[in-house]
Amino acid sequence: MKCFIALVTQLTAYITLLLSTYTAEGTSLTYWVPANDRSCFFAWVDEQGKKVYFYFAVQTGGNFDIDYEITDPRSRIIAKGEKERQVDMLFTGNEVGEYTFCFSNGMSTFAEKLVDFNISVEKEAKALLPHRQALEEHHTNPTEESITRIGGSLYSINHLLKYFRTRENRNFATVRSTESRVFWYSLLECALIVGIASFQVFAIRKLFSTNKKGHI
Repeated sequence: MKCFIALVTQLTAYITLLLSTYTAEGTSLTYWVPANDRSCFFAWVDEQGKKVYFYFAVQTGGNFDIDYEITDPRSRIIAKGEKERQVDMLFTGNEVGEYTFCFSNGMSTFAEKLVDFNISVEKEAKALLPHRQALEEHHTNPTEESITRIGGSLYSINHLLKYFRTRENRNFATVRSTESRVFWYSLLECALIVGIASFQVFAIRKLFSTNKKGHI
């Protein structure tokens, strides 16, 4: 029993250590970007060669697109895009300092955008954990290898869940838009039918009234 408790304790410590390496230098947020506004977020790279992972997806608002720009500590543009719905990228931080990640909603005059994004800074070996390179470069015991594989699987599952969440939000917005159009088209059709029927009644009454006066 004591051996089992010791094994569970050791396994828990390994998992906690693994999760801490994944989340210690990461930021995962959901943020509303107002219309005609520019919002920026920052990540600090404390040594050259660290991997910076950047992901975002527009969940709601307008056409589900937004402008973005990434700059290094010297204000040089690393990447930028216009009317992007989703971006998933990994780059190397060659400069020590503060990296800037900006979202611009200047294209919209009234529509707010809900952006789900993640910024993480990790060492190269840890940044490649979902692949097998980290396992090949570092000698680990079977327990650490199993935990590393579990960590990679959790990373993949988390990424897949984000994708499904984005698709669900966009599909739900499409359904709501279709329902709204069907409702207004049906209302317009009913109004046209009532208008045409009223015009026909008015025309027939006018016709018979004119014939009756002409007969007298």
